[in-house]
Amino acid sequence: MFEADDIRKWRDHDVVDPDGNKIGSLESIYVDTSTDQPSFATVMIGMPTRRRLVFVPLAGATVGPGYLKVAYPKQQVKDAPSIETDGVLTAEDEPTVFAHYEVPYRPGAGGERRLARR
Repeated sequence: MFEADDIRKWRDHDVVDPDGNKIGSLESIYVDTSTDQPSFATVMIGMPTRRRLVFVPLAGATVGPGYLKVAYPKQQVKDAPSIETDGVLTAEDEPTVFAHYEVPYRPGAGGERRLARR
Protein backbone atom coordinates (compact mmCIF):
# COMPACT_ATOMS: atom_id res chain seq x y z
CA MET A 1 0.00 0.00 0.00
CA PHE A 2 1.12 3.54 -0.62
CA GLU A 3 1.44 6.23 2.01
CA ALA A 4 -1.17 8.97 2.31
CA ASP A 5 1.46 11.65 1.79
CA ASP A 6 2.58 10.03 -1.47
CA ILE A 7 -0.88 9.45 -2.92
CA ARG A 8 -1.90 13.08 -2.38
CA LYS A 9 0.73 13.98 -4.98
CA TRP A 10 -1.32 12.00 -7.50
CA ARG A 11 -4.25 14.42 -7.48
CA ASP A 12 -5.59 15.00 -11.02
CA HIS A 13 -3.87 11.87 -12.36
CA ASP A 14 -5.97 9.34 -14.26
CA VAL A 15 -7.83 6.62 -12.39
CA VAL A 16 -8.23 3.45 -14.44
CA ASP A 17 -9.99 0.12 -13.92
CA PRO A 18 -8.28 -3.32 -14.02
CA ASP A 19 -8.56 -3.37 -17.83
CA GLY A 20 -6.93 0.06 -18.16
CA ASN A 21 -10.16 1.91 -19.01
CA LYS A 22 -10.05 5.50 -17.79
CA ILE A 23 -12.69 6.20 -15.13
CA GLY A 24 -11.82 9.80 -14.32
CA SER A 25 -9.22 11.78 -12.39
CA LEU A 26 -8.15 11.44 -8.77
CA GLU A 27 -9.62 14.22 -6.64
CA SER A 28 -8.89 13.27 -3.02
CA ILE A 29 -8.07 10.53 -0.56
CA TYR A 30 -10.11 9.42 2.43
CA VAL A 31 -8.34 7.59 5.24
CA ASP A 32 -9.77 5.04 7.65
CA THR A 33 -10.07 6.94 10.94
CA SER A 34 -9.10 3.87 12.98
CA THR A 35 -5.80 3.28 11.13
CA ASP A 36 -5.09 6.61 9.36
CA GLN A 37 -4.35 4.57 6.23
CA PRO A 38 -5.70 5.41 2.75
CA SER A 39 -9.04 3.66 2.36
CA PHE A 40 -11.10 5.32 -0.39
CA ALA A 41 -10.49 7.81 -3.16
CA THR A 42 -12.85 10.20 -4.86
CA VAL A 43 -12.75 10.26 -8.63
CA MET A 44 -13.94 13.20 -10.72
CA ILE A 45 -16.24 11.93 -13.46
CA GLY A 46 -18.75 13.42 -15.89
CA MET A 47 -18.93 16.13 -18.47
CA PRO A 48 -17.38 19.55 -17.71
CA THR A 49 -20.79 21.03 -16.91
CA ARG A 50 -22.04 18.04 -14.87
CA ARG A 51 -19.10 16.75 -12.85
CA ARG A 52 -19.42 14.77 -9.66
CA LEU A 53 -17.19 12.82 -7.32
CA VAL A 54 -17.60 9.06 -6.89
CA PHE A 55 -16.01 6.93 -4.22
CA VAL A 56 -13.82 3.88 -4.86
CA PRO A 57 -11.91 1.68 -2.37
CA LEU A 58 -8.12 1.74 -2.53
CA ALA A 59 -7.72 -1.90 -1.43
CA GLY A 60 -5.88 -3.65 -4.24
CA ALA A 61 -5.03 -0.39 -6.04
CA THR A 62 -1.67 0.05 -7.73
CA VAL A 63 0.14 3.05 -9.12
CA GLY A 64 1.75 3.32 -12.51
CA PRO A 65 3.33 6.11 -14.51
CA GLY A 66 0.68 8.83 -14.36
CA TYR A 67 -2.23 6.68 -13.21
CA LEU A 68 -3.86 4.94 -10.27
CA LYS A 69 -5.33 1.53 -11.13
CA VAL A 70 -8.21 0.47 -8.88
CA ALA A 71 -9.51 -3.07 -8.44
CA TYR A 72 -13.08 -2.30 -9.57
CA PRO A 73 -14.58 -2.12 -13.08
CA LYS A 74 -15.36 1.26 -14.58
CA GLN A 75 -19.14 0.82 -14.56
CA GLN A 76 -19.25 -0.18 -10.90
CA VAL A 77 -17.23 2.91 -9.96
CA LYS A 78 -19.39 5.20 -12.10
CA ASP A 79 -22.52 3.77 -10.40
CA ALA A 80 -21.06 4.35 -6.91
CA PRO A 81 -22.50 6.84 -4.43
CA SER A 82 -21.39 10.34 -5.31
CA ILE A 83 -21.19 13.89 -4.01
CA GLU A 84 -21.10 17.24 -5.74
CA THR A 85 -17.63 18.57 -6.56
CA ASP A 86 -17.87 20.96 -3.60
CA GLY A 87 -19.86 18.54 -1.41
CA VAL A 88 -18.97 16.42 1.59
CA LEU A 89 -19.75 12.83 2.46
CA THR A 90 -22.23 12.88 5.32
CA ALA A 91 -22.02 10.42 8.20
CA GLU A 92 -25.44 9.08 7.20
CA ASP A 93 -24.23 8.32 3.64
CA GLU A 94 -20.99 6.65 4.65
CA PRO A 95 -22.45 3.10 5.00
CA THR A 96 -23.86 3.24 1.44
CA VAL A 97 -20.38 3.83 0.03
CA PHE A 98 -19.09 0.69 1.72
CA ALA A 99 -22.20 -1.33 0.79
CA HIS A 100 -21.87 -0.46 -2.91
CA TYR A 101 -18.55 -2.33 -2.98
CA GLU A 102 -19.65 -5.01 -0.49
CA VAL A 103 -17.01 -3.82 1.99
CA PRO A 104 -17.96 -4.41 5.64
CA TYR A 105 -18.83 -1.20 7.49
CA ARG A 106 -18.53 -0.58 11.21
CA PRO A 107 -18.45 2.88 12.76
CA GLY A 108 -15.94 3.52 15.52
CA ALA A 109 -16.60 2.32 19.07
CA GLY A 110 -18.08 5.70 19.97
CA GLY A 111 -20.12 5.89 16.77
CA GLU A 112 -17.52 8.05 15.00
CA ARG A 113 -17.08 8.08 11.25
CA ARG A 114 -14.88 5.64 9.39
CA LEU A 115 -13.66 8.00 6.68
CA ALA A 116 -11.86 11.32 6.85
CA ARG A 117 -10.67 13.38 3.90
CA ARG A 118 -6.97 14.11 3.64
